[in-house]
Amino acid sequence: MDVGVQVVNAFVDGGKGGNPAGVVLGADAFSREQKQAIAAQVGLSETAFVSRSEVADFKLEFFTPNRQIAHCGHATIATFSFLQQSGRVPRPDTSKETIDGCRAVQISGDMAFMEQLAPSYSDTGMPAAELLAGLGLHTDDLLDGRVPEIVHTGNAFLIVPLKDEAAVARARPDLVAIEAVSERFDLIGYYLFSPQTRIAGRHAGTRMFAPRYGIAEEAATGMAAGPLACYLHDRLNVRADGDILIEQGHLMNPPSPSVIHVRLDLDDDRIRRLMAGGRAAVTERRAISL
Repeated sequence: MDVGVQVVNAFVDGGKGGNPAGVVLGADAFSREQKQAIAAQVGLSETAFVSRSEVADFKLEFFTPNRQIAHCGHATIATFSFLQQSGRVPRPDTSKETIDGCRAVQISGDMAFMEQLAPSYSDTGMPAAELLAGLGLHTDDLLDGRVPEIVHTGNAFLIVPLKDEAAVARARPDLVAIEAVSERFDLIGYYLFSPQTRIAGRHAGTRMFAPRYGIAEEAATGMAAGPLACYLHDRLNVRADGDILIEQGHLMNPPSPSVIHVRLDLDDDRIRRLMAGGRAAVTERRAISL
């Protein structure tokens, strides 16, 4: 049986780059094992499977090449952008059902945004030097006065604050060490950032490593940009006039420039929830044999 998979690049920057995700419609017909097998054949960091839902407009399930994941930012944006472009989204304020509950999704012009939860913060209890060793970095690469910290807005990431783009670029991840720490603290992966960006007016330049989920490095990570935007607001006192803009993918080889927009929903300057999103471009259609 041939399965149609639409490949959509999410979080494109100026119509280029972005992070490709697979999108499979009519996924009610497939078992969990079949979905995992399809995602493994697609080989992208995440593939989204779209089914009918009784509690939201759509049910989305996300699979990396080696396991299921509760939420995926770029695959959500890819999916809803494709659904919108093909006339399947019933209204701008729409929704998705996931394996751990429903989330709001908003269509705003040619952009799609997905809901994430208010942030929670925790310390690994590990020495910063030990965490940085897994990146080939040292404590003098850290942003002044900051150490790596776990931030959770639906998925958990280790946010690693570095002093400049050179430090972010210099990272040489030990994927075995990162996977071990990620397994220990139930992380998706490590999200490195510095305040330096390629384009003026943006707020952070980043890289993301998630070997626990079969992702060596990713071009754009919406579920990590959300925690980072919260960290920028709560820890670094960033107050954006409009969206917080996160760059990613510039330092990959080859580069795949991406930009993620994050809108914080504040109550007396406390983050109540957030919406992370951007633009997407449909690139190709694949046929997978199941």
